Amino acid sequence: MFGSHLSVAGGMQNALNEAHELKMDCVQVFTKNQRQWTVKPLTEEQITLWDEARKKTGLTDVISHDSYLINLANPDKAKREKSAALFREELLRCELLGIPFLVTHPGAHLGEGEESGIKLYCKTLDQIHKDLPGLKVKTCLETTAGQGTCLGWKLEHLQQMLSDVKQSDRLGVCVDTAHLIAAGYDLTSQAGAQEVIQQMSDTITLERIKVFHLNDSKIALGKRVDRHEHIGHGTIAKSAFAWLLSEPALMDIPKILETAKEDHPDGKPWDVVNIKTLKTLQKQGIKTRKA
Repeated sequence: MFGSHLSVAGGMQNALNEAHELKMDCVQVFTKNQRQWTVKPLTEEQITLWDEARKKTGLTDVISHDSYLINLANPDKAKREKSAALFREELLRCELLGIPFLVTHPGAHLGEGEESGIKLYCKTLDQIHKDLPGLKVKTCLETTAGQGTCLGWKLEHLQQMLSDVKQSDRLGVCVDTAHLIAAGYDLTSQAGAQEVIQQMSDTITLERIKVFHLNDSKIALGKRVDRHEHIGHGTIAKSAFAWLLSEPALMDIPKILETAKEDHPDGKPWDVVNIKTLKTLQKQGIKTRKA
């Protein structure tokens, strides 16, 4: 199940239509401007156009990514509450649109230390869950590259969050391959990928993984910088992608590209080229596992 993060310019339904035209199985969108605190309520017309496009395209596997401004671990109470208010809006928008998964970066401790940041993050998320009972949408904590004071670059961070949040059944995980290698998880070989899968199984568990962000990386192993690259053109081995993509427990989850929107030298959109590469690598991985 392969797709991409697509633009909602001109209307959110346009992302669904583009995904359908490009023969994608799934799609990721922002439901609002990701770099603004202000939120305009969804109109009945917007919701209707979205619902009609989903029926027309048959796209049921839709993911949203929340605003980059949100930091639920911010030690400044006023700023943390501002983030929490925006995150509540993100969840409610997903609920109105029938989007099952909301991907989020799990905060930054801003110098207060990882343990303190994780505790504050969990406390804030607990309050949000208390404020919004009964929602169907799951929050997917994304693995991060480890830039600055960001949390989530160690699988153990996510493991602790999954354990400590009271309504943990409302949480899942989004694994970003570019972030993994930047954070020090070795995806430079098939053997490395095998070890990474085992590490994920031992910490967050594979059952918790609801979304994959499939990005190659411009950055070497462990450099803790987030720079995406087209599949097969970065530091992640093709054999590592092949092994991840053929893992039986992860075969059926949405796999989303977040690579540059531009045309390949042959004139095709890079999204189309990247998805073709991923499908080929998945087949190779399945063949390798059977050998």
